[in-house]
Amino acid sequence: MVLERLRPLRLQYSMTARSYLFVPGDRPDMLTKAGQRGADAVIADLEDAVAPAGKLEARGTVAAWLNGLTGPGFEPWVRINPTTELRDGDLAAVLLPRVYGIMVPKVRSVEELLAVGDLLDRLELAAGRPAGKVKLLPIIETVPGLLAVAALARAPRVHQLMIGEFDLSAELGIDPTYEPALIPLRMQVVVASAAAGIEPPLGPVSPDFRDLDSLRHETQRLVRLGFGSRPAIHPAQVLVFNEVMTPAPEEVERSTRLISLYEEALADGRGAVTDDEGHMVDEAVVKVARRVLETARRATGRS
Repeated sequence: MVLERLRPLRLQYSMTARSYLFVPGDRPDMLTKAGQRGADAVIADLEDAVAPAGKLEARGTVAAWLNGLTGPGFEPWVRINPTTELRDGDLAAVLLPRVYGIMVPKVRSVEELLAVGDLLDRLELAAGRPAGKVKLLPIIETVPGLLAVAALARAPRVHQLMIGEFDLSAELGIDPTYEPALIPLRMQVVVASAAAGIEPPLGPVSPDFRDLDSLRHETQRLVRLGFGSRPAIHPAQVLVFNEVMTPAPEEVERSTRLISLYEEALADGRGAVTDDEGHMVDEAVVKVARRVLETARRATGRS
């Protein structure tokens, strides 16, 4: 029954937000300013950033923030709580016209995610909202969630995945700063996203917002691994993520040249061609070039 509800595998890419900025859901002052920080998406956090005693009040704060948003500028997201009793109340409180998507933490099974989607269906129907408009973004930060990542990526409404390395490392008993142990975990999330045809995933959170050079190099490594976005916990990280996630002008120029060269070859009846540097250019190479141009186009539209 669960398998019948998963989307068929599809291969397509349409890069979205480069940067997401986490903002505590109980800080109206910070939420008000969040849209001015340059992030493509803002996540009002009802989970880790809010103390247990303040969670109910934070719902009202986030709802008021969402109601006060006007016009385009960034994608408004909300990270809900993982426990059922809090999760359902969070969804009912924040399912407002301006919310773009819901970030679902500590997902352990596709059944949990389907339950969130079912509740959204009922809430949208009751509110007269278009069905299926609100997107889901599961965080892969539990071992069962990692094992189920391919199914999670194909669940209805899922727009993108995120890897939560600190919680995942704690469950696995590995050092969260030891990159060789993390790469296989990261690649599972990248492969599942690509196979499902959803957006390339968000990389992990970095707690260091002072050493921006190290953050830049780390983010560049994540891009080479196939990640397309990254979440910030501090506004200083946002500009780094936007810069790294935006193709450089020389990348755009080279990609444009490769596509043109390949299309000329196809017109001559050839399936591959050699570029000026002696490298073979075929459909696989051009697919990457097209993705670079699409990423650049969307980044230009957001900047």
